[in-house]
Amino acid sequence: MPRVALKKILEQIKPVSAEKLAEIQARIDRQAKPAGSLGRLEEFARRYVAITDSEEVRGKRIYTFAGDHGVTEEGVSAFPQEVTPQMVYNFVDGGASINALARHVGAEVQVVDMGVATDFEDLDGLIKRKIAKGTANFTKGPAMSQEQALQALLTGVEMARQAKNDGIDLVGTGDMGIGNTTPSAAIAACICHLPVEQVTHRGTGVDDEGLARKILAISKGLAVNQPDPNDAVDVLAKVGGFEIGGIAGLVLGCAAEGIPVVVDGFISTAGALIASELHPNVRDYIFAAHQSVEIGHHHMLVRIGQQPILDLDMRLGEGTGGALAMTLIEAGLRVFREVLTFDAAGVTEGSEQ
Repeated sequence: MPRVALKKILEQIKPVSAEKLAEIQARIDRQAKPAGSLGRLEEFARRYVAITDSEEVRGKRIYTFAGDHGVTEEGVSAFPQEVTPQMVYNFVDGGASINALARHVGAEVQVVDMGVATDFEDLDGLIKRKIAKGTANFTKGPAMSQEQALQALLTGVEMARQAKNDGIDLVGTGDMGIGNTTPSAAIAACICHLPVEQVTHRGTGVDDEGLARKILAISKGLAVNQPDPNDAVDVLAKVGGFEIGGIAGLVLGCAAEGIPVVVDGFISTAGALIASELHPNVRDYIFAAHQSVEIGHHHMLVRIGQQPILDLDMRLGEGTGGALAMTLIEAGLRVFREVLTFDAAGVTEGSEQ
């Protein structure tokens, strides 16, 4: 049944109309300014309006998915696993970086427990969708079962549907999970067909020995599990994470529902990569928030076909880059709505030389 449900979701994903994109660009080109002079702000407006048939953002929401990772047993992180639940409490209390930046941009934050190795039975404000208490150590076998991978994807789809029902026009992705740059790099190496060393960086700040352990763990995980790069669900199951699966499902669901989705950094892009491998039209709905310091991020963005909006040397995750990028999409839309055409403004239009 989960595979049937996923298939139905994929069948709903349609390409964004090229004709509609051209019509919107033609309107932008009639505005009282040199053609193309606002650069990528014009792209943001064009794409957003083509996806939504709307010229403004009424509601913004960032989903921060949390999960733990068995591969932390291999010493791949500078922080202990106990930090994951501690940060979940902080998110729900409103005291984390994503909460501050979301308040700054007027976005709501919803936190989803996909697989934290701690129970949160009494924690109000947390969306509880725990699949298991952390993934398995993928150096010894699959991180999760195929059924669990599908469950993670469908949970993300559920969040996208809820956002649509709640009148949310712009969705952002976020993550929390100690050790999650390790499965993200494994996904990048597998799907992008690149050496592990080329996509693996320091994550939370491991030293040289830690980085060597991380590269070894990923290499071992890929060798032990042999994920099929042509089967994104297989890759997710064998070397992924529950929160990465939730993000992938959210991106799929947003594409199916016609909601633009702002994808945060390295971990979020690993999820978006899984989603875009499941259906090529998913790329039409993705806005890449920023360029992460993580070296594998660039390669994933190239594979997805997205250029990051910002480059601020960020590497936190949580959805922080996504929150900031939302403001630039909104800036593009304000220009689209408010700048008069040459005729309306009484401005003489330039001519080609």
